[in-house]
Amino acid sequence: MFIKKITILILFLMISAFSVSQNKSNTFLYAGRVDKLENNKVMLIGTASSVSFNFTGNQCDIFLQSVDSYAHHNYVSLVLDGKYIGKIRIEKGEVQSFPIKSTVAKKVHNLQIYKDTEAHTGGVLFAGTTAKLTSISSKKKKKIEFIGDSITCGAASDPSEVPCDKGEYYDHHNGYYAYGPTLSRAIGADYLTSSVSGIGMYRNWNDENKDEAIMPQVYENLYLTKDASKPKYDFAFQPNIISIALGTNDFSGGDGKKERLPFNPEKYVSNYINFIKMLYTHNPKAQIVITNSPMVNGERAIVFEDCLNKVKAAFSSDKSHKEIQIFKFKPMTPKGCLEHPDVEDQKVMADQYAPFLKKLLNEK
Repeated sequence: MFIKKITILILFLMISAFSVSQNKSNTFLYAGRVDKLENNKVMLIGTASSVSFNFTGNQCDIFLQSVDSYAHHNYVSLVLDGKYIGKIRIEKGEVQSFPIKSTVAKKVHNLQIYKDTEAHTGGVLFAGTTAKLTSISSKKKKKIEFIGDSITCGAASDPSEVPCDKGEYYDHHNGYYAYGPTLSRAIGADYLTSSVSGIGMYRNWNDENKDEAIMPQVYENLYLTKDASKPKYDFAFQPNIISIALGTNDFSGGDGKKERLPFNPEKYVSNYINFIKMLYTHNPKAQIVITNSPMVNGERAIVFEDCLNKVKAAFSSDKSHKEIQIFKFKPMTPKGCLEHPDVEDQKVMADQYAPFLKKLLNEK
């Protein structure tokens, strides 16, 4: 077994070297929160971050590795020639090889690899391919960034591989079919997802910002953590629209065991205002859209809407930026794992939100 592993590793290094030697500067496209490494390797970090390439021939292998400080598996979704072909699981440990094969006769094929799991699940290293690469280019599109929590991550949305009552939390992620990526594909926009499960604006699902970082504290870190050893995010994306969907966890009651204070609207609004000010420093031309949550209902929804109105009002006299917009998702009874929206629910959210964002993108 040991000799077999060594042989596989040597084979991988040979193949990887070959793929790098034939590579040109325009043979890979990267999107989302990614860390570009040496020799065209890239760490896929955020939800639905991706690497794409064109290749000739009907098959190739891709090399992926689940990378983090604690060992576990990850998932990516594959899209071949524009068709979703499913999720693959990347087991913990060494770099693994995955075969890609097309039965469609085409001169040039396109493969897109999307990270299904979120930033806090650890990175997915794209370590090379045996593909005979050809050049790839992208069309200039309008851009949307989606900032949020587990809903925006597409967490607990997909039990197709592992049932909801089995496996781990990340077994049920499908970032490719989260509402942000789904609606962006529908309206022809590029997107970036900056989201973390359980995170909030001033407190998290089960933490009063004592042991865990909130979104304003991690957003400027590429890996969405407070780890100073990780690089800062470069803000090169420069979205036309920044969509913020944070509040579900601020309003939550936690697990009923850990300390949970009453919701503090003043602190929520204050943090929200300061967060938007920080966003403007990096994206001065962006249109900000703030949203409610389909999972916050009843009296809490009324308080939530009041908070959003106060956030918007705080910038009403600011003529240097576009007027902040509010979007309200309709209440839903989610059908996914752990009372989260499933893939179908995510599509419902995308269908609700897409016309609103499309209209904003088309406004001059």
